[in-house]
Amino acid sequence: MDVLIVDDSAAIRKILKRVLQQAEIPTGQVYEASDGVEAIERLKEQPVQLILSDINMPNMDGLQFLSHIKSTAEWKHVPVVMVTTEGSQSKVIEAVELGAVGYVRKPFTAEQIKEKLAGII
Repeated sequence: MDVLIVDDSAAIRKILKRVLQQAEIPTGQVYEASDGVEAIERLKEQPVQLILSDINMPNMDGLQFLSHIKSTAEWKHVPVVMVTTEGSQSKVIEAVELGAVGYVRKPFTAEQIKEKLAGII
């Protein structure tokens, strides 16, 4: 299963890659993007089976990115999990309403990621 990690923090992207390995998630290629605009370009180049996305990012935030993904026929079936520091319940609800299959709050553990992805993959 190929994965796209979308987060403006290179450190968080690296941590998420490591956590996917620690959680023994069966991943193939893991791609990275620093915002929604870059993520869309990655998806045009390489289809994935799972997206982990932050909400708060420059250029195109995670909610705008999610909205775009879910309104595009070739990507709308791809499960998106939001991984965020966002404390606002309204933003999390909005993400779920836009089509996110779940969310994990930062800071997170490998166990939390594994638990969240267990029902998806």
